[in-house]
Amino acid sequence: MTVHYSYADLQVLMARLRDPADGCPWDIKQTYASIVPHTLEEVYEVIDTIERNDMPHLAEELGDLLFQVVFYAEIASGDGHFSLDDVIHRLVAKLLYRHPHVFPDGTLASRADASVLTESGVNDQWERLKGQRKPSDGRVLDDVPLALPGLLRAKKLQAKAARVGFDWPVIADVLSKADEELAELKEAIDSGVADAIEDELGDLLFVLANVARHTGVDPEQAVRRTNQKFTRRFGHVEQRVRDSDQSWPDFDLKDLDAFWQEAKVLERN
Repeated sequence: MTVHYSYADLQVLMARLRDPADGCPWDIKQTYASIVPHTLEEVYEVIDTIERNDMPHLAEELGDLLFQVVFYAEIASGDGHFSLDDVIHRLVAKLLYRHPHVFPDGTLASRADASVLTESGVNDQWERLKGQRKPSDGRVLDDVPLALPGLLRAKKLQAKAARVGFDWPVIADVLSKADEELAELKEAIDSGVADAIEDELGDLLFVLANVARHTGVDPEQAVRRTNQKFTRRFGHVEQRVRDSDQSWPDFDLKDLDAFWQEAKVLERN
């Protein structure tokens, strides 16, 4: 009979890997910081399988991501901070607290009548309850992690500021600001000052993240989608060059752009 491993087996496996006596030398020497790059890689691999609708591999990638969580918890347990069970307990307790419209008395067994909250109402309630558990002197932007990807952090910073009224009321104002920042970027490029160019480019990207927020678009998702589109279309250009039995220097930009336009037509069709 094929063995079907469980959550408990994963905990045993992790403990064995970190066992100082006969564990794995690589796993034993890892620290919180050394695992971070692997965690980021696993997160993006999960996202990649979802965006490609690659269900056969999604379970595997989710397992790899789960392993990262278990790894951190095992290190913390060894340091005497907390266990994986503590992580799960705190997570369940927090989610019970932040979903009173589902668990009215804060227990898993409790049930509420059909919720009258809209999605936006749920989000507002979540933020309010989240704020009640924060220190009273906490600043508005304090809990936006520094390590987030730039565009995602920009969107979250803007959303936090908007909750206290610091926001443009209509998207037309945001688009006008984008035009202003683009003009300032052009001036910086004309000046040739690298620091000014970086500063103005950052301002433009920040405003574009705000455009994404106002339109309900995830800026990271948008740029990933464009990256994938570029990869597909450039793949067609590259194949056309290969099929010609010539090399890249034999084609000027006009020729390559013609291949690019072919790729766009093929996608539309």
